[in-house]
Amino acid sequence: MTKLAGSRVLVAGAGVTGRSAAEALLAAGAEVVVTDSSPERLAALETLLEGVELVPGLTEPPAGTSLVVTSPGWQPSSPLLAAASSAGIEVIGEVELAWRMAAELADPPVWLAVTGTNGKTTTVGMLESILHAAGADAVACGNVGLPVVDALLAGRRVLAVELSSFQLHWAPSVTPQAGALLNLAEDHLDWHGGMDAYAQAKARILTGEVAIGWLDDDLVADLLEASPARDQVGFTLHEPQDGQLGVRDGWLVDRAFADDEPLVEVAKIRPAGPPGIADALAATALARAYGVPSEAVREGLEAFEPAAHRAVLVTVDGDDVRYVNDSKATNPHAAVASLRAYDSVVWIAGGLLKGASVEDMVRTEAHRLRGAVLIGADRAVIAEALAKHAPDVPVRVVDSAGDDPMDVVVRAARELAQPGDTVLLAPAAASMDMFTDYAHRGQAFADAVTRLTGDR
Repeated sequence: MTKLAGSRVLVAGAGVTGRSAAEALLAAGAEVVVTDSSPERLAALETLLEGVELVPGLTEPPAGTSLVVTSPGWQPSSPLLAAASSAGIEVIGEVELAWRMAAELADPPVWLAVTGTNGKTTTVGMLESILHAAGADAVACGNVGLPVVDALLAGRRVLAVELSSFQLHWAPSVTPQAGALLNLAEDHLDWHGGMDAYAQAKARILTGEVAIGWLDDDLVADLLEASPARDQVGFTLHEPQDGQLGVRDGWLVDRAFADDEPLVEVAKIRPAGPPGIADALAATALARAYGVPSEAVREGLEAFEPAAHRAVLVTVDGDDVRYVNDSKATNPHAAVASLRAYDSVVWIAGGLLKGASVEDMVRTEAHRLRGAVLIGADRAVIAEALAKHAPDVPVRVVDSAGDDPMDVVVRAARELAQPGDTVLLAPAAASMDMFTDYAHRGQAFADAVTRLTGDR
């Protein structure tokens, strides 16, 4: 490990993680330079970070740089990071920095980590709720919003860490006490260069003492079996075998950390449906790996409230049409899980697909669709899949980029809906072509529904 005190470290990216990494490096005694393509983002740090050199638009590390800490979204092929690698300068992410700093502590915190294409935030929230019910000094951090270095410097004893594939790519040394891989489907292929590289980045979560994986996903099951972890624990939506967690007679059952113990009723898990149950099983496995008693698992899961923009019912109008905001379904895998919760759907979809295919999703879920309203940069890709696999489903393509494009979208969806249908925002794509993020998109949908229905 590069000795931080007195070393010159370059932080690539002036966003939330970049700022936190810079603060942590300053606290460790490093000489810190921060660069970003946006002078505005750098300027915002001037009053927040004293003693840091701010340099816009670097394409090569400054002389004397011994380490680069990159924001997770920066690709290895970006000019600055490629130049650093060519010069033999190590490039890591903020999560790896936190791991190395934790290793220097006499009593480092426990890491319980979660990754997957879909369900990470729900699972890490469930895990945090269970840990709090057990009285642990725990916090959810990582991709969920709070940088891991901030949680570390705050002295938290148990870290419930959500990790994206980007973060795992830049965290080669991280081996959590227990790590869970929820599922795998095409996502971020443009960043990783292909499905194999994406899967291998995700598989890094399984390199600690306890590896946990969803057996109902063949890709995950194979990676779990190949894991070097001391203990391998599977979870399934079916009845569990020895060494597994699963579902039996309407209960979550533990046959991995207990002989055969019912833990919580499935009916009390939120969000409801198979995705929520799978997330609860993963969170339970992580908590049990840490030694949490069954009572805390039950209390934590029953107390958990899903995050905003994840399968949230906005309203039901006078014609019994439901409006559901699942803006957090930012890839096809998540959208499939969302669609399967309803029998008859007017589907609002589109945005940035990031190289992911929608063919299988449309083919398998076409029978649920009353209609579809398509938005965003890759709307034509989804339209082509619908024309191929669901030619009888009416489709409205919204080209509007006005002040309130969601008003047009929601009105078009309502025109297609019949009593008992669900108008579902489950875009299967990222939002940054039209919105700041998925939360902005979800709020725009909810506001448009309110304006249409008059529900205050």
